[in-house]
Amino acid sequence: MLLVVLSGWGPTECARAGSITIKGSDTMVVLTQKWAETFMKGRPGVTIQVNGGGTGTGLAALQNRSTDICNASRRIRAREKENCLKAFHKLPAEYRVAMDGLHVYVNHQNPIKAITLPELAGIFVGTITNWSTLGGTDAPITIYSRENSSGTYEFFKERVLQGRDFGSAVQTLQGTAQVLEAVAQDPLGIGYGGASFGLGARHLRVARDAASEAVEPSESTVASGAYPISRFLYCYVNPDLDHGEVAAYLKWIRGDEGQSIVRSLGYYPLPADHRTR
Repeated sequence: MLLVVLSGWGPTECARAGSITIKGSDTMVVLTQKWAETFMKGRPGVTIQVNGGGTGTGLAALQNRSTDICNASRRIRAREKENCLKAFHKLPAEYRVAMDGLHVYVNHQNPIKAITLPELAGIFVGTITNWSTLGGTDAPITIYSRENSSGTYEFFKERVLQGRDFGSAVQTLQGTAQVLEAVAQDPLGIGYGGASFGLGARHLRVARDAASEAVEPSESTVASGAYPISRFLYCYVNPDLDHGEVAAYLKWIRGDEGQSIVRSLGYYPLPADHRTR
């Protein structure tokens, strides 16, 4: 959590008074903390409180009005839109604020350099269980994933597993940092997470299928969609609160200064034609 809690104030009052609450994606916590610190330096009357908890948790908080802004590492679901309509009779305003290329992490001792999406899906649903299937050593694969409140978990399930359930051998950890730590200590481990969490493990190049070239995640391949597991990162806000300092913050993080922070922390900045959407 970063900075001031004004207990007893609802989100509408907080936003009006120059205090902004942000909750949601754990993938975006470090980025949002840096955004908040920098934004507040130029606006002494503004305080910003940042919490993680996962995208699902953040969207639930947006619906029950316990946060002003929800950070999300996936797009809002139809059911969540319906809940917002019931709560404040309007759809939440959606802002794309950065890009991310979901990295597939293995231990530094692992000789594998690239993987296809079908192979990756096979590992996480439990049909591929030994590294030798992928040309590696004859040893079982240890699989690390995120908790189901995570937007990264849901994005991976939708994009890589095509909606199939994770296998029973998958070990669930609370955050991407924990996944990276586990993979860094486990020569047989594999996991996934945001681009900014790369220390301690090595990422693989990813191909759409066996006939496609494996692609390195980079600013250009993520922006173009050439990297197969690229995504936008979002902020959602109750339209009734989308004015004053909340609106100024959302405009600033999508501008040149906010996007330079995105790049400096290892995320990928929005392409210019997406900054006004």
